Amino acid sequence: MLTDTQCRNAKAKERPYKLTDGNGLVLEVKPNGVKAWRYRFELNGKESMFAVGEYVTAPTGETPEEAEARRAGRCFTLAEAREERAKARALVKQGINPAHARQLNKIRAQQDANNTFEVVAREWVAMRDWEETTKARRLDTLARVVFPKIGALPVKQITPAHVLDVLKTAHGKNGPSVADEVKRTMSSVFDLAISTLRADTDPVQPVRKALPANKTQHKRPLELEEIGRLFRDMDGHGGRHETRGAFLLMWLTLCRPSEAVEAEWSEFDLDAALWRIPAERMKKRKPHTIPLPAQAVSTLRALHGITGHLTHVFPGRDDRARPMAVESFRQALHTLGWSGKYSPHATRTTGSTRLNEMGFPSDWIERQLAHADANAVRRTYNHAEHLEDRRRMMQQWADLLDQLKAGANVVPIHGRAA
Repeated sequence: MLTDTQCRNAKAKERPYKLTDGNGLVLEVKPNGVKAWRYRFELNGKESMFAVGEYVTAPTGETPEEAEARRAGRCFTLAEAREERAKARALVKQGINPAHARQLNKIRAQQDANNTFEVVAREWVAMRDWEETTKARRLDTLARVVFPKIGALPVKQITPAHVLDVLKTAHGKNGPSVADEVKRTMSSVFDLAISTLRADTDPVQPVRKALPANKTQHKRPLELEEIGRLFRDMDGHGGRHETRGAFLLMWLTLCRPSEAVEAEWSEFDLDAALWRIPAERMKKRKPHTIPLPAQAVSTLRALHGITGHLTHVFPGRDDRARPMAVESFRQALHTLGWSGKYSPHATRTTGSTRLNEMGFPSDWIERQLAHADANAVRRTYNHAEHLEDRRRMMQQWADLLDQLKAGANVVPIHGRAA
């Protein structure tokens, strides 16, 4: 058997020669001074030679990480070469050529490297039966919260520790609602990776309960005092005017959060105080006309001087050609301490509840919310949009919001705020 001293002191000669260690392992010394480990084996009656790697001596003070990187580059000490020989012998006993096994492992490693979390995540989003705007919003969340941390990692190599780091950061910076959405999305992406044999396990599962449960009551209507306090807090937010403007438009019209943030200037007729949202942007895929109270028209005219030259009323911060993200609302609410008490989706519930308390007919309210009538007969015959009725109703609603913001003690009664 060889000693490390023999390996280290072996000198190059005019012709290559070999030093035998045993059990098929030899050290080939080449004329150029390179010393290469070779493993001689017999498989299916044929003798073959497997190139293990080069001989080196471990540098003084080498860390475990550095040693791992060196071995990945196929540079081995005598002891390490013997370990590689043992692995190769085990393959031969199974009837596997170690050279073929190495080639297969290289292909698999390349496939793993190509199948990063971002690649699989984008594939998963593309497969969803969603509208393009919904896909864009989900990708935006992934790009901001998840991809910077694990997007470039092979999906197979992501661990629960990686996932927990993503969730903790999302919870701290964006709030529990975003963290929950990210958790569900990541788990779905890993499900796709598993079903397509690109991952073995879902690393989200072990840490799915590591963070406090999201206690946001999405559908609870806000009390009148809460509405006023929320508006005062948002006024003092100090963030982007686009966020405050979209928030105000959502409340003044009771549109969905996505309909507000993705609003385009071409949809508005400010002289007629109307907002016509095209079918492709509506949940029910039907166009919707919304009467604008005076406060909404005033807000939009002021914004027109800032973003009127762009497509979107509320453009994104980094890409002005795209609309701002719905998550901007959640970030602002988290900053203001409203996470867990109110989410943007509760706006419509609040408006519906309070308008009913004010005595307005349910037909007007449901039409304002773009809800389909649950009664099939009514849905067939009641085509009236109640536009002028809704205009009066929403103006009274906007006036009520102003009073609540000012801190007035308001009691809504029978179609008017007193």
